[in-house]
Amino acid sequence: MAGEIINRVAQSKLITFDLEAYYPEGSRFAIDIKDWLYEGLILKEKDFRAAVAAHDWTQYQGAYVALFCSTEAIVPTWAYMLITTALHPYAKQVVLGEPEVLETLLYGEVLEGINWNEYRDKSVIIKGCSQKPVPPNAYIQATSHLLGVARKIFYGEACSSVPLYKRK
Repeated sequence: MAGEIINRVAQSKLITFDLEAYYPEGSRFAIDIKDWLYEGLILKEKDFRAAVAAHDWTQYQGAYVALFCSTEAIVPTWAYMLITTALHPYAKQVVLGEPEVLETLLYGEVLEGINWNEYRDKSVIIKGCSQKPVPPNAYIQATSHLLGVARKIFYGEACSSVPLYKRK
C-alpha cells in the first residue's frame, strides 16, 4: 500500500472551542480566615476586626480574591462583608468560596459574553486538556451554551473525541 497518508483530523470541519483561551488573566488569591479566628473556630468580633484592620490589603491590587474558611467554624456573613469592604479599593473581584468557586464565577462571566451564534450549525469539539485551572463547571456552562446552536458537540481532542450531542 503505497497510498498517500491523509490527515482526516486536519480535513474535518470540527471547530475547537478551547476554554483555556478564555482564561481571565490576573492574579488570584485565596484568603482563609481561619487564622483570624480564636483556635481557628470562634470569631471574636473585637479580635477579628483588629486582624482585618492590621492586614495589608494593598497586596491584592487588581487581583481576584476568594474568601473562605477551611475549618468547620460558623462564620457570620458580616465577617466576609467586612473583609470585602477592606478589599474593595484594591481587588478586581471578591467572591465567597474556595478558589474553584472563583474560577467558576469568572468563567461564567466570560462565557456569557461570547457570541455563540458563530457556532450555529457547526460541529464543535470542546478541548479537554488545559494548562490553566479551568473548573469543571466551565465545561458544563460551555456545553449548555453550545446546545442551543451547535449541530454536534464533542469533548476531548480531534483525534480522540467523545461524542456528546447530535441535533436530530
